Amino acid sequence: MVRSSADVKRVLVTGATGTVGRLVVSELRRAGRVVRILARKPPPGGVPEGVELLVGDLAAPESYAAGLAGVDAVFLMWPLFTPGAAPAVLEGVARHARRIVYLSAASVAGDHATPPVLFHTAIERAIERTRLAWTFLRPTGFATNTLMWAAQIRDRGIVRWPYGSAARSLIHERDIAAIAARALVEDGHVGASYVLTGPEALTQIDQVRIIGDAIGRPLRYEELPPEVARAELIAAWGNAGFVDAALAGWAKLVAAPEGVTRTVLEVTGVPARTFRQWAQDHAGEFGGAVAA
Repeated sequence: MVRSSADVKRVLVTGATGTVGRLVVSELRRAGRVVRILARKPPPGGVPEGVELLVGDLAAPESYAAGLAGVDAVFLMWPLFTPGAAPAVLEGVARHARRIVYLSAASVAGDHATPPVLFHTAIERAIERTRLAWTFLRPTGFATNTLMWAAQIRDRGIVRWPYGSAARSLIHERDIAAIAARALVEDGHVGASYVLTGPEALTQIDQVRIIGDAIGRPLRYEELPPEVARAELIAAWGNAGFVDAALAGWAKLVAAPEGVTRTVLEVTGVPARTFRQWAQDHAGEFGGAVAA
């Protein structure tokens, strides 16, 4: 249960139809707060009852400036390809809101300057330069990222991927949303940079095995040479720099598994959900029976 502060009555959520954003909306509504979402156009299915819709483009503050009136806090998912628009966006937000929660990345606290790290760092620094009371959420890899294997699993029951021994402490999106909601409406989170992880580090081979358990059929992991993976991923993702950063990151995690924190438990009072729980929740997307 979110222990809401009376000072926060209305929360603006960006990225509200995404993996984390839609869950943040649900958490806030359960906490009894008014939720306003920012979208470039109305969602196809409309918005949930009781949720306010603000139509505008995040990169163009003038398109939604009037709609920021009455907003006390903002959940920020940065959807743009560069951080250049951040100062103008944040200036507009700071005219109305008092606090902001930014979904960053755990790699910001590391020592390697890859493009994604530089991107999140730039946004964090821009937020720090405002008068907003901030909280940064720095999750490790999302468990939902393993859905990139779904087609292989459904079609062949095999996952061909590089660095099978790379170990990650993947986090369930529901745990990120739970902490985001608390940071938005509770006191005591201002100035915190929360590194969010699942409860254990699992190799990619183990992740595939656990997905197999969840869908009720054995899966095979096939090690893909990095040079082959690079060519295939560039063809699929279209960004060589991003692919190289991903491959370098997985290679590093073979020798140095991703760390595990107790932040989810400490903030929510409930242990972080396991990857097995996540796989059961998403079994249908891998071709298994949908969990009841």
